[in-house]
Amino acid sequence: MAETKREIERKYESDDSGLPDLTGVSGVAAVLDKGVAELDATYYDTADARLSAASLTLRRRTGGSDEGWHLKFPVAPGVRDEIRAPLSDTLPRALAGLIRSHVRDADVGPVVRLRSARDVRDLVDAEGRLLAEVSVDEVRADRLTGDGGSAQWTEIEVELADGGDPDFLDKVDKRLRKAGVRPSASASKLARALAETEPKRKKKGRPKARQDGKPAAGASASATPVTAGDHVLAYLRAQRDAIVQVDPAVRRDLPDSVHRMRVATRRARSAFRSYAKVLDRTATDPIGEELKWLAGELGVDRDQEVLTDRLTAALDALPRPLVTGPVRNRLRTWARARSGGSRRRLIAVLDGKRYLALLDALDRLVDEPPLLAAAAGAPQKVLAKAVRKDFGQVAALVEEALAQPPGADRDRALHDARKKAKRTRYSAETAVPALGGPAADLVRLMKSLQSLLGDHQDSVMTREALCDLAAQAHAAGESAFTYGVLYAREERRAELAEAALPEAWETIGAAMEV
Repeated sequence: MAETKREIERKYESDDSGLPDLTGVSGVAAVLDKGVAELDATYYDTADARLSAASLTLRRRTGGSDEGWHLKFPVAPGVRDEIRAPLSDTLPRALAGLIRSHVRDADVGPVVRLRSARDVRDLVDAEGRLLAEVSVDEVRADRLTGDGGSAQWTEIEVELADGGDPDFLDKVDKRLRKAGVRPSASASKLARALAETEPKRKKKGRPKARQDGKPAAGASASATPVTAGDHVLAYLRAQRDAIVQVDPAVRRDLPDSVHRMRVATRRARSAFRSYAKVLDRTATDPIGEELKWLAGELGVDRDQEVLTDRLTAALDALPRPLVTGPVRNRLRTWARARSGGSRRRLIAVLDGKRYLALLDALDRLVDEPPLLAAAAGAPQKVLAKAVRKDFGQVAALVEEALAQPPGADRDRALHDARKKAKRTRYSAETAVPALGGPAADLVRLMKSLQSLLGDHQDSVMTREALCDLAAQAHAAGESAFTYGVLYAREERRAELAEAALPEAWETIGAAMEV
């Protein structure tokens, strides 16, 4: 079973390789000598360094108190999440899944071996509580591939205790710098080992890596967009990267990760449609359908979860006299029955060939794009035209909805307008680097419209759910009174959203005419 540890640390170098006296650091009552540990770690990657390109570290280490397999994800400078699995001869399945979006079907093998003699000190307060662990590491690195060489160095590492105050590291840092110790030029031991053991003939001319670690074709991903096609591809590349990068977080069930992946799929699909004059739809439509499939799989439980949360919150807001019968039990039973997916199902999707084929297709699309003639055009012209077209469609749908009386037809029209507003927002996002303020303003306006129409659509869906719940309660001989109260409240929320729409739309129209 894998476990996660948040690792907050800083690395230093010292010309004399010594550790300064740290008893003078504020809050430190004692420095305890914990002895020397012999660590032997083998680091793994693909032949084309896909994990390194994604700033991921995978190792198998023996010795010390935490021997086993470790996979590290960057969180912020000096902060990483370390996923640990027990020691075994082969890569644990739990960790293999977390790197799959990066390595795909490529083999992962040993690339560097690091052997360290770690002299450990514990910094403790007056009550004996651990504040940080400080170690002096004598490191030997050996490259295990090609004709790479070896390297040796000494470094000082300061790791904050679990639950410690990160500001404490600043106090230690101040003391170390005063003693002549300087921050390490390398972000990690692996980064230094790769740099110092690399064969000299390979140090120049190395191609830049894509998100999956493969050499990028054509212009680099960081090139400044010039044409309309450049801007669209930059946006699509960002969505491809977002899907790949958030994949491990989805597998770990981290907050908001599923939502972020769904948004990336929607943005990419919207770009395909909005910029059909830039990219050939005969190539993008099949990918769009696969993105739609992925978004659907991601939403199997997410939509139900959001609806259940809304109903629960509405029920919590009711005065106690208005809650009659076993409403909460009924809601829990209903939610479980409607849950169409599970964590196991979602992981199976992400491990499946169809999903990996989609990632490969996105790679091919951004590396060898099916550009049309308009792609070479000036972005101020081509992108602006596409955005204006999308906004015109939003305007038509809003006007159509406002012209209809309240009811199911208006509800559907408002929902269509909401979807189009979202697409317009995404097309404007693509154009912001080229068009600047006007596009950014449209993003903001469409976001506000999307929020208003989204609240209306949520009310529609919630009322449908309440009708279902009321029918089940009635069939079971329970009171349906509370569901009726909640329905009336949701109906009022929809009425308020519809009443606010004309003024909101007038404001948007006036802003677009400026």
